[in-house]
Amino acid sequence: MNKIILIGNLTRDPDAGNAQNGGNFTRFNVAVNRPFTNAAGERLADYFDVICWNKLAERCAKYLFKGSKVGISGYVQRRQYEDRDGIKRTSFDVVADEVEFLTPRNNGTGGERTQGGYVPEDSHPISDMQPVESDDLPF
Repeated sequence: MNKIILIGNLTRDPDAGNAQNGGNFTRFNVAVNRPFTNAAGERLADYFDVICWNKLAERCAKYLFKGSKVGISGYVQRRQYEDRDGIKRTSFDVVADEVEFLTPRNNGTGGERTQGGYVPEDSHPISDMQPVESDDLPF
């Protein structure tokens, strides 16, 4: 069985392209935090190269951006290639069957997407915020 499920954040904006067979694809890299810290108390992450195809690729290219939190379900595929120096290399990619967008579409602000994220339409400065009394909280 070859199945992988990841939840993490994009490390850069997705790259979209067209394959030689006419299909389209989108590639991106996802950082997934490890569930523990190292001896120095630092939380480490693992990085996964993800590729998706066709309609899923179109949606990912359109709505994802650096920092987006995603849930991915798919399988691992081994790829062999020759680098620029003629050295044979092997890499492993996650081929996504499903991508769940876990970052709110407008980050909760109703903004429009721009390079690297969303820009809020009606941003409220911190100076407009009012403190909340703990007695007013329902929990």
